[in-house]
Amino acid sequence: MPSFAAQQCLFRAYDIRGSRQHFTTAFVQALGNAFAHLYLKSPSTLDQADSNNSLPGQKHSTPDITVVIGYDVRDGSNTIAQTLSSILAQYGIHVVQLGLVTTPMMVFWAEQYQGHGIIATASHSAKDILGIKWMMNHLSPSSTEIQTLYEKLSSNDGQTSNTRPSNDLAPPLSTEQVITGYTDAIKHVLTQLYPHDIGNDQRRTKGNHLSSPKLDLVIVIDCMHGATSTTAKQLFKYFCQSVMVLNDTPNGSFPDGNPDPTEPNRLQELQQKVLVNQADLGLAFDGDGDRLIVVNEMGSTVRPDHLLYLLAQTALNGVTNESDQPASSQVLFDIKCSHHLPKLLTKLGAVPVMSKTGSSLMRRQIHNSEQQIIFAGELSGHFIFNDGRFIAYDDAMYAALRLLHWLADSDFHQGKTALTDITHRLPTLISTADHYLPMPQASLSGYSLVTQLTQLCQDLQQLVDKSNDTSSINASDALYSLHSCQNNDESSPFCTCDCPESDRLLTIEHARYLLPLGATLSTIDGLRIDFDHGFGVLRQSNTSNNLTARFAGDSIEALRDIQDRFAALCRPFDKRLAEQITAIPAE
Repeated sequence: MPSFAAQQCLFRAYDIRGSRQHFTTAFVQALGNAFAHLYLKSPSTLDQADSNNSLPGQKHSTPDITVVIGYDVRDGSNTIAQTLSSILAQYGIHVVQLGLVTTPMMVFWAEQYQGHGIIATASHSAKDILGIKWMMNHLSPSSTEIQTLYEKLSSNDGQTSNTRPSNDLAPPLSTEQVITGYTDAIKHVLTQLYPHDIGNDQRRTKGNHLSSPKLDLVIVIDCMHGATSTTAKQLFKYFCQSVMVLNDTPNGSFPDGNPDPTEPNRLQELQQKVLVNQADLGLAFDGDGDRLIVVNEMGSTVRPDHLLYLLAQTALNGVTNESDQPASSQVLFDIKCSHHLPKLLTKLGAVPVMSKTGSSLMRRQIHNSEQQIIFAGELSGHFIFNDGRFIAYDDAMYAALRLLHWLADSDFHQGKTALTDITHRLPTLISTADHYLPMPQASLSGYSLVTQLTQLCQDLQQLVDKSNDTSSINASDALYSLHSCQNNDESSPFCTCDCPESDRLLTIEHARYLLPLGATLSTIDGLRIDFDHGFGVLRQSNTSNNLTARFAGDSIEALRDIQDRFAALCRPFDKRLAEQITAIPAE
């Protein structure tokens, strides 16, 4: 039986991804077998098999299962997709081959069948990284389901099923079919949302399809040689009067750098083109087309928090257009977003909901929300519309077009108001970038640092609340020691033994500084504290054995103050980590 211990590192929180050396032929074949069993045993498949039984005890007949499969531009993705396609076909699964597509395009086509789809992609990662994303029954897998798939790899022993085997693959859809089906669906949505003329006196028609007029906008698009290269130019020229496209030749070697628009200095070419051509804005898409970054007319990157707010307004605008009264809709945002964002969303009439970081986690939360969540966004550029008009998935091109149409249709655009005129009205923020810090060792009690910090802050909050009602406690009274101790109670990160008085570091005065009255504590994904003047987040990375840290303030002084508070919280547990926190620079 083959062993794939070396491949365990590929099975991450959101997908399968890692060094191409681990994607051996044997591993991909075993993965194909595991996927086949996964789809054959999915709840919808079993329900279909049960419905085919006409008599009690009758043997299950083989249900018809369709899985769409595509791949991104990187070298090796096509081979993975072809191998998976062949193996699934041997199990009697009908495979619809899509060819080179974005991840959202794969999702769109999966939705046209049974909600089953696979794409060989490593998204925005470097050229030497390969990966796979998939969905089953219209849902992305949870981290637990991803680990379960790994556990099933060896159990299949590389053997195929005897269920209606066939080596015949259905002919792939043509490139034109794949692209046209997807783009026509987007055109239909935008025509329904914005039926009136914008920019032109004449409407264009294509067959029986009534299209939106071209928007009076000049835009520049950077495809970063990724999967949007095959679609972006054609799609955006349909809607906009002037479109310039950069790096729109699919190239898996990514000659200009990783296809990640969030990397520092990765947007320089786009920013320069926007300025030189006096464009209204620039759009950047990542390698598999599910992340969007926007550059304004001044060549500056629009803060993801601000972009999330504008797109949420776009989504809410689409809802309220159908009624005289605004809908009470939820907007989901991840834990790394600005402390100003909930107030801004509330002013729009939305209910702000904070979420764990991870677009796949957001998609599952949306699925379980019974249509209450109308929009979701992540600081990393993932944006999901859930208004029932298109796929409930993070699609960068679709999100960009929704934004362009909303800008052109809104009062802001009367007289061609610049994008900066809108964002300048939003609260300013000075922040650090996401920083990856080495994971400190667990304490003697076995608790991780994040767990210890969470418990500390929860106790601090109780102490501060209690001290405000207890006049007998002096602000200088010592409460607990925070240093590590062999005699420490394993149920608490605090030292409760008879230690020297000099080690009793925590007083109410300290507590009121670290977690002042009015500060908001969130522990849904690591530790987040919101202050009046900013916030900080410290959490376990989902994709590496690191801590991720992010801090923000209303000014540079506020930012430094919040970093100092987090450093003070961490110092009793790990002095090196405290030093690293204070050293993180502002963006």
